Amino acid sequence: MTAKPRLSFWQIWNMCFGFLGIQFGFALQNANVSRIFETLGAPMDDIPMLWIAAPLTGLLVQPIVGYLSDRTWTRLGRRRPYFLIGAVLATLALFAMPNSPTLWIAAGLLWILDASINVSMEPFRAFVGDQLPPAQRAGGYAMQSFFIGVGSVVASLLPWLLAKAGVGNTAAAGEVPDTVRYAFYLGGAVMFGAILWTVLSTREYPPEQLARFDDAQPPVRDQAPPARGPGLAIALLAIGLAGVAAIRQFALDRQLYVLAGGLAAVGALFLLARRARPERMFAGIMRDLQTMPGTMRRLAVVQFFSWFALFAMWIYTTGAVTSVHFGSSDTTSAAYNEGANWVGVLFAAYNGFAALAAVLIPPMTRRLGLRLTHLINCALGGLGLLSFLWIRDPDWLLLSMVGVGFAWASILSLPYALLSDSVPAAKMGVYMGIFNFFIVIPQLVAASVLGFLLKAGFAGQPIYALAIGGVSMIVSGLCVLWVREPALVLEEQPA
Repeated sequence: MTAKPRLSFWQIWNMCFGFLGIQFGFALQNANVSRIFETLGAPMDDIPMLWIAAPLTGLLVQPIVGYLSDRTWTRLGRRRPYFLIGAVLATLALFAMPNSPTLWIAAGLLWILDASINVSMEPFRAFVGDQLPPAQRAGGYAMQSFFIGVGSVVASLLPWLLAKAGVGNTAAAGEVPDTVRYAFYLGGAVMFGAILWTVLSTREYPPEQLARFDDAQPPVRDQAPPARGPGLAIALLAIGLAGVAAIRQFALDRQLYVLAGGLAAVGALFLLARRARPERMFAGIMRDLQTMPGTMRRLAVVQFFSWFALFAMWIYTTGAVTSVHFGSSDTTSAAYNEGANWVGVLFAAYNGFAALAAVLIPPMTRRLGLRLTHLINCALGGLGLLSFLWIRDPDWLLLSMVGVGFAWASILSLPYALLSDSVPAAKMGVYMGIFNFFIVIPQLVAASVLGFLLKAGFAGQPIYALAIGGVSMIVSGLCVLWVREPALVLEEQPA
């Protein structure tokens, strides 16, 4: 067994540069899709259900891509073929989406776009674990956060910048403004170019060489437990079916079917996996899910509350800011479109602060440890979202984005640094894909319950979804204290 060679700053830069492009597409999606849906006639109550395509595609695509990439070796390597395939498909979807003639075509293109982004994104997470020794992984994930921040700043600002340059920012009813249209065209080009740079400028270790490195197996304390019996699967199936029956019987909000149906589906999948042939992909993924390391189980709780908060922010910030801070919910009005552009500025701001935080996180972790650093950053993010309740001047919302930016950078790096030390090298891809479940599941929960909660307790006002997200973000930071700090002392890395 030998130690994995340390990489230089520029080698880490090149291997992470593709994330600049991925985040270009992701940021355009997050900042503008609700605007596109509203422009094409979607009522506010239906927007969470239209967004459900995004997390569902991640739930399906990432573990499959991770499983396949663990078993792939080509002239382009192990992960890089998936980078390239995802980039081509996502670029085409970005070109098509702002030209959607109907709401349902836009929803379908969101599905394609998010699936394609996930095809590229999942192997990038495993790529860091493959290429870097444990001491450099926090720096590697922080570098990814840096590119995420930089890419998101520019992508989120594009409609606003284009409007300042004289491009039309309003359009007839049912038509997407040219500012959004041209932003998506530029985003597609940047996404493809950045990922191509990483594909051409990096090399990968073949699987047999990875197996010889001394970090190929996790520490004994993180070895996976044996698979459980069918009890949990049966319980999930029963609870889900009972929930579906209750929603139908008492005429509850139809969005709750997502939650109840999801529980039933998970239970059914676990039961089917017990009957599937062990060598098949489906059985392997479900078995790995049941036997994931203890660190990963604890991080699942942290991820749930973090991503519930983020999804609430992505869905409802446009509605909250346009209605409360700009005083209009009419998508054809100048005030609404000015407010929607300002949301793009706010999203650019939190990603800009995230790029700054990515530089500060490695020294913070060396001084405070991974867990305490993550707790501080999540608390800052939670306070930032809660501050939307009392800040009324939209300019001052930039201050709220400072906390959100630090939380975003931390969420994109530190859970992965905590996880990668506990995952075997041969299954890095599939476990990173399974880890995505704990990003997707909270988004599905948010899509199913947030609309119901707002209508039931907050008169449908979207600003209160941001407050709920703020509380959830703080809870996620507290939950990280339950996770073990890796035994490895992280060495100083540039980020």
